[in-house]
Amino acid sequence: MQVLPVIDLLQGVVVRGVAGRRETYRPIESQICASPAPLTVARAFRDHFGLDRLYVADLDAIVHRRPNFDLYRQLSADGFSLLVDAGIHDLPGATSVLDAGAEAIIAGLESITDFELLPELITHCTSNRVIFSLDLQHGQPLIGNRAWSEMTPLSIAQTAIQRGIARLIVLDLGQVGIGEGLSTLELCTVIRSQNPHLELITGGGVRNGNDLQLLVTAGVDGVLVASALHNGQLSRRDLESVHFVG
Repeated sequence: MQVLPVIDLLQGVVVRGVAGRRETYRPIESQICASPAPLTVARAFRDHFGLDRLYVADLDAIVHRRPNFDLYRQLSADGFSLLVDAGIHDLPGATSVLDAGAEAIIAGLESITDFELLPELITHCTSNRVIFSLDLQHGQPLIGNRAWSEMTPLSIAQTAIQRGIARLIVLDLGQVGIGEGLSTLELCTVIRSQNPHLELITGGGVRNGNDLQLLVTAGVDGVLVASALHNGQLSRRDLESVHFVG
């Protein structure tokens, strides 16, 4: 399983995400770096944990439609591979993020309004460079289209897979940064059982090495982590025990 450190960007600095309440996000305080500057934080992940593939949640783009393109280029030039959620909702937005150095773009449930965008993205960008994010808030879907309000998280995941998605994130923003454990484990187990070849990533609630082991047992391929890396609850040994790939 791969551990993917998260960089939440707001006003150009790294902030600590807590329960998806974006209005309360503040610059991070970390045991592994002294500054919330994105490149400093990214290098700390690499130096302390050997991690050089990052999940970037660009809140400036998601909330304010102001993507940090220069920062993507800077991180990419420094040797980092980036999975970027910039709130894309159309093909030009996706290609702009990829052109700025992202390895893959995140098509988030919160941002897209038409599932038919997914095959369009896959056709133009290739399936390996498109990741669908099943965005949840305490288990409930964060939908970009009210017509989907009756859909369950599982049916949304299956709809995305039917549209050609081969890489899927299950992300519960309500669990982020609060240290209450894994809320997505059951859903991930069901998705994995029905889709054995899907690349499955999850995020929200990882506290320690025991949680990583639970995700490995559930067949999860990757996990998004931030707070547990910054506050010392996860060590490099914990990451090595799940055979992460940096």
